[in-house]
Amino acid sequence: MSILDQFNQAQLDSKNLPERPDNMTLLRIYALFKQASSGDVAGERPGMTDFVARAKFDAWAELKGTSKDQAMQQYIDLVEDLKD
Repeated sequence: MSILDQFNQAQLDSKNLPERPDNMTLLRIYALFKQASSGDVAGERPGMTDFVARAKFDAWAELKGTSKDQAMQQYIDLVEDLKD
């Protein structure tokens, strides 16, 4: 199975986890997904009053420079850990 196939399967698996992950883990999942699918973060950082968008942007920005394949693998590994 290719890494893209594994990534796509992990996306499906992430919607059926036995427990809802905590907010920090959800941010990590989001950031890894965005890095894997879109590459490095772009655009301006959201303002102070938009807490959720700002947290998502910051989590994604922390992965700047990570290759798409590395982000996919980390995403796959994280979802696998959460399934157990």
